[in-house]
Amino acid sequence: MKYFFSIVILLMSIGAMAQTNEVSPLANYSPEWSDADSNFTQCNTAINADYMSPNEKDVIYILNLVRSSPVLFVNTVLKKRKDLQGRYCNTLIEKLLNMQPLNLLQPDEKCYNSAECHAESGDHGYVGHVRQTTACKEKQYFDGECCDYGHNVALEIVLSLLIDDGVPSLIHRTIFLSEFNGVGVSVQSHSKYRYVSVLDFHY
Repeated sequence: MKYFFSIVILLMSIGAMAQTNEVSPLANYSPEWSDADSNFTQCNTAINADYMSPNEKDVIYILNLVRSSPVLFVNTVLKKRKDLQGRYCNTLIEKLLNMQPLNLLQPDEKCYNSAECHAESGDHGYVGHVRQTTACKEKQYFDGECCDYGHNVALEIVLSLLIDDGVPSLIHRTIFLSEFNGVGVSVQSHSKYRYVSVLDFHY
């Protein structure tokens, strides 16, 4: 029995160490994202959502980092990326610099199933939000939806939808920075744009 408890304690210790040593997906931009006193690990809300891929989980992780530390994101990512230029990027910077932190998004399996089914329509080249099959219509579950085409790296997906270049309504940015509670992310192949990412949000 003593041996059993020793093993349990050892496993708990290893788990705690792993969480402490977790590397933030934005760590390359600044050590502040990995500061032991920061709340960056709390932003990884999808870490145990086994129905999503590591990349899909990182989309939620990074989006939560933006929502929880908007000014830090501007100063360490947006202002360091020389490839991010133009009016839309400038308005995003202004928005984030004047924004209060938002609640963290939690993974939602119903949202994920909704997003995954719709993202799979990319195999046929579909672009848009209308469900293409009865099965996907039955799985539809969201209060806000964003679709991105052409990216399959978590940070680039988040940046694309946050900047919303060429979208006058800034609808994707608005959804990203609204007080939703749940989200599901699916990244799939697309016959025309190579990749499609669907993010379904729920209150």
